[in-house]
Order: sequence, then C-alpha cells, then structure tokens
Amino acid sequence: MHVLVIEDNPDLAANVCDFLEAKGHSTDAAGDGITGLHLAVTQDYDAIVLDVMLPGMDGISVCHRLREEARRDTPVLMLTARDALDDRVAGLECGADDYVVKPFALRELEARLKALSRRARGAASAAVLRVADLEFDPAQMRASRAGKVLSLSPIPLKILETLMRAGPRVVKREELERAVWGDQMPDSDVLRAHMHVLRSAVEAPEMPPLIHTLRGIGYRLSADA
Repeated sequence: MHVLVIEDNPDLAANVCDFLEAKGHSTDAAGDGITGLHLAVTQDYDAIVLDVMLPGMDGISVCHRLREEARRDTPVLMLTARDALDDRVAGLECGADDYVVKPFALRELEARLKALSRRARGAASAAVLRVADLEFDPAQMRASRAGKVLSLSPIPLKILETLMRAGPRVVKREELERAVWGDQMPDSDVLRAHMHVLRSAVEAPEMPPLIHTLRGIGYRLSADA
C-alpha cells in the first residue's frame, strides 16, 4: 500500500511510518492539515491516516474538503482521542471510512488500512471507466474507443487504467511508474515507449487527442486540451 499519514505529533507519525515501511508499504507524511490535503489531492494513495486535531486545518475539515470539493474517494482512517465521541461521529459523517482510538496498536492500524484498501479496490475495479468515447472495462481488461476494441498489451492497459482513474488530474511520471511497476522502477525510456504504443492505439489520426503530456511533469487523460 501507498499510505499518507497526516499527524502533527512527529513521534507518532514516525512510529506509524516506520512500522508500515517495515511491513513493505510506502508512506508520505504531513504535519498539518493544509499540507496533508494538498498531498491527498495531488497524489494517489491507497489509504490515508488522518488525525482529528491538526494545525492549519483540522482533520474533519480536511476530510470534508477531500470528499466534497476534490471529489476524491481515497479510504480515510481517522485517529481520535479516547473520549472524543463527537469527533468520531463527525469524522464518519464527513466521509471517513473508519477510525481508531488513541492509543492504538500498530498491527491493528495496518490491518484496518489493508481492509479499507481491499474494499476500495473491489468497488473501483467493477466500474467501467469512460472519458469521452474512450472506455475501459477493468473486469475484462478491455479498452475501446468509439466502439472499436483497442489492441493493447497488459502494460499499456495498466497505464491507461491509471490515467483514466486519475483523470483529469495530472499523473506525475514517478506516480505512474509506481502504479505500473511498483518498486521495480523501469529504465528511463521504458515508460515513454509504452506511452507511444498507447497513444498510437487510442488516438487515430482523425480522432481528437485524449492523452496530454506535460513535459517534465507527467501525463493527463482528458477530453479537454
């Protein structure tokens, strides 16, 4: 899993990140609500650990803006104080998926994050993705445009799925490589070669382009130029 930890207690944040990384997960951390919301909106995570009491912007507000303004459905696990029932209720009402009460066991935290991530992947994988006349069916790993099935190998299909799920947001090159190859990062030209194959299949000469390159940054899939 790729997990974002938004927690202003540096010792607790470090303990959570160290434990998750020792279990083979990757983590990013933010010490305030504003930075945490920025990361949650601009990066793709499998789950977010979100403390309620944060400087800059509290966790309830972060979760609300993530759901209502950014329209992101990343699973959120809220951290609350033992006697803060109102915070737990408010967190769930604003879009958090689960919560743990401080102090908590790190093994339980990981188990809950895994469960949230599995449920999110299961729900997301069933839906057919559509951008303009481009469709991708995750269940069948089949892409088509204007009703014509596209002939693509697994890696370009995975790139397409990643771009469509993120769109119209820009997906950074490193983020796209992680989604496709995990920690086994490819050589520098491999992604470019697969993007060329994907473009050739998706964008016939008479069709408007859907895949846009932001040089030095990454790629975006959108019907808008």
